[in-house]
Amino acid sequence: MAATPDRTVPAAPRRRTGRHRGEGQWAAGHFTPLNGNEQFKKDDDGLNVRTRIETIYSKRGFDSIDPNDLRGRMRWWGLYTQRKPGIDGGKTAVLAPEELDDEHFMLRVRIDGGRLTTDQLRVVGEISQEFARGTADITDRQNIQYHWIRIEDVPEIWRRLEAVGLSTTEACGDTPRVILGSPVAGIAEDEIIDGTPAVEEIHRRVIGNPAFSNLPRKFKSAISGSPLLDVAHEINDVAFVGVRHPEYGPGFDLWVGGGLSTNPKIGQRLGAWVPLEDVPDVFEGVISIFRDYGYRRLRNRARLKFLVADWGVEKFRRVLEDEYLLRTLADGPAPEQPVQRWRDHVGVHRQRDGRYYVGFAPRVGRVDGTVLTKIADLAAAHGSGRLRTTVEQKMIVLDVAEDQVDSLVEGLEALDLTVRPSPFRRGTMACTGIEFCKLAIVETKARGASLIDELERRVPDFDEPLTININGCPNACARIQVADIGLKGQLVLDENGDQVEGYQVHLGGALGLEAGFGRKVRGLKVTAAELPDYVERVLRRYQAEREDGERFATWAARASEEALA
Repeated sequence: MAATPDRTVPAAPRRRTGRHRGEGQWAAGHFTPLNGNEQFKKDDDGLNVRTRIETIYSKRGFDSIDPNDLRGRMRWWGLYTQRKPGIDGGKTAVLAPEELDDEHFMLRVRIDGGRLTTDQLRVVGEISQEFARGTADITDRQNIQYHWIRIEDVPEIWRRLEAVGLSTTEACGDTPRVILGSPVAGIAEDEIIDGTPAVEEIHRRVIGNPAFSNLPRKFKSAISGSPLLDVAHEINDVAFVGVRHPEYGPGFDLWVGGGLSTNPKIGQRLGAWVPLEDVPDVFEGVISIFRDYGYRRLRNRARLKFLVADWGVEKFRRVLEDEYLLRTLADGPAPEQPVQRWRDHVGVHRQRDGRYYVGFAPRVGRVDGTVLTKIADLAAAHGSGRLRTTVEQKMIVLDVAEDQVDSLVEGLEALDLTVRPSPFRRGTMACTGIEFCKLAIVETKARGASLIDELERRVPDFDEPLTININGCPNACARIQVADIGLKGQLVLDENGDQVEGYQVHLGGALGLEAGFGRKVRGLKVTAAELPDYVERVLRRYQAEREDGERFATWAARASEEALA
């Protein structure tokens, strides 16, 4: 007779029966929502919240907003609640969302391809001054972000933006985000191919289309025909990179599955060449694979990079061709390595039509509404009607006649928008940080600006290209893993044992030339107060130990831990 389990002898675990819920892939028939985000998206498309904002919330105020709209669907229209002032970084992961929420919003204006007219930029600046307390940040995805936005003012802001051809549609949320594009598309002398028609057609087909408004997570994309590889293609969900096919001529090399955050992955080539006219179809195919096969069970495994990693590029290409395109893509070459290390287009450069474009560097992307309107006025006064934002938080004025260049440069410099920046001004980026972001742990923007000043004073002879990326949390909005010096915000202990703001250090990351992730030295963390001393120390060691022509990233990969400490 078999023994009967009692309280002291645990029974064998019961095996679950029935259908496994899988990863929540729609293509596998798993349509039941497996988390709260998937539930609210099933309940109502995020695009539909605009009507409620216009007819209810803007009239009744912040307290009338449904929680699933406030912390969910409003992102589909570029709106996040900003961080309530006065909450320190130690409480970021402790407080409930409603305790972190301020009654004001960040609002993101999407600028596909970074393309702006002077009229558009002037309106962006005027909105900043009237509704956003003067705030405006140029992001590393070519957008512009406001803060201090009241829900009551959102319909009027939309009206003004849309009157000049701009919008906030799907600037955030589980949607196709802004399409990055070369800021010198169509004008650069060395351009392989102009991707602008593809950016425009994808925007027309996809943005605001309910067929693509419920994705497993955000979907980031980039298109560039520049040999400088100027759109960070390696860290996008899908990217089209300009190449010359030996038989078919100029077109694009197709990459998928890139992304950073807490589980970074460099995108992978599918080995496929795509002609310009087919880019929108291929884009739709890739985003459709993500919609249908993407993982919806766990938010931290929902980006396309996880599907690509599990499938591999051969299967991904086969599914794309067989199930979505219904045709075979031609094999093609990889992009050539860029011939120069700066790819932000800062400085004065000749266009293919004989005119010039002028790129300039704000401090860590921070400007304000008054400055933006002055930039628009300066550009117009010097014969330009077009500007561009870049993926390094910079801006460019296009179409400047040769006899107008010096005067424009002088006007920009008067606004502290330098055309000839130091490597530190040129190479330092920062995310929003604890000032406004609910996920942040430390300050970033002001600290980045002060670090630039300190390094310019302490190491005035440093003349090598260098990127210093400062992030307020682990989510890598400022691309810390692919910077020469990446600084991930966290709380650390100072010499007295007190908990203070500080950074974990990543060293030797890169995009473009030998793309890869930075090195983490065990236990290497610095307090915010120690940061200028630490960076100066490491740069001087690099100067002393580098070989002829050796990049910082290459040196950091071989340097001893003692040299990097």
